[in-house]
Amino acid sequence: MTILIEKPELVSQSDCQIHVDESKELVLDGGFPVPKSLSGEGFLAPEVNSFGNSFRDYNAESERQKSVEEFYKQQHVNQTYDFVQKMKEEYSKLNRMEMSIWECCELLNEVVDDSDPDLDEPQIQHLLQSAEAIRKDYPNEDWLHLTALIHDLGKVLLLPKFGGLPQWAVVGDTFPLGCAFDEANIHHRYFKENPDYNNPSYNTKNGIYWDGCGLDNVTISWGHDDYMYLVAKENGTTLPSAGLFIIRYHSLYRGSVRAVS
Repeated sequence: MTILIEKPELVSQSDCQIHVDESKELVLDGGFPVPKSLSGEGFLAPEVNSFGNSFRDYNAESERQKSVEEFYKQQHVNQTYDFVQKMKEEYSKLNRMEMSIWECCELLNEVVDDSDPDLDEPQIQHLLQSAEAIRKDYPNEDWLHLTALIHDLGKVLLLPKFGGLPQWAVVGDTFPLGCAFDEANIHHRYFKENPDYNNPSYNTKNGIYWDGCGLDNVTISWGHDDYMYLVAKENGTTLPSAGLFIIRYHSLYRGSVRAVS
């Protein structure tokens, strides 16, 4: 897949520094400001959504709870180190089709994420909600608005024209492979059925990695995140590195990455 993106006008480092000095905010790579009150604690995930309901509760009784757990069972059993290498080799060719951003967004009208315990609506709604929410909080960061809009476009991998991959190979939380599976991962018990679980090369603390190797050297389970990262990078995106980082790792937030500690 080739995504066509018009080159945006990026803020210069000097302008970004002026913004920091005036607002006394922490600025991450790419000029993404974080309120000073959060800079010492990182990002704080709210316990409830805007409607007062809890979300991302994988153990709560709901109509979707059983299907979501079954999804994670399939994901944890089938996502192996060798499988990810095969997927990267195949999809790094970027030979599926060429389209505009909006054409790709419209394809997600046909996609529902089986891993999401809260949302069973077409994913295009999630894209628009994410972009609008980011634009509200960070009105001057146009690169971040675009990042929010396209972060999940890789879910087109579920569609036949992109290979029709199963849900477990496209969506859901991602996690490191090539080292022991962290118990912080949702429904961790199902990893015991993964072929890598008893592989002595992969089931130690660091596995094939070394302390401080860096996240870029760690193989993460295959999905829409890494695919969209490849699409953006190989097509010469003008998004800053922070935008690419968000796209590539936005689903990596449960299991800790021990190999880079």
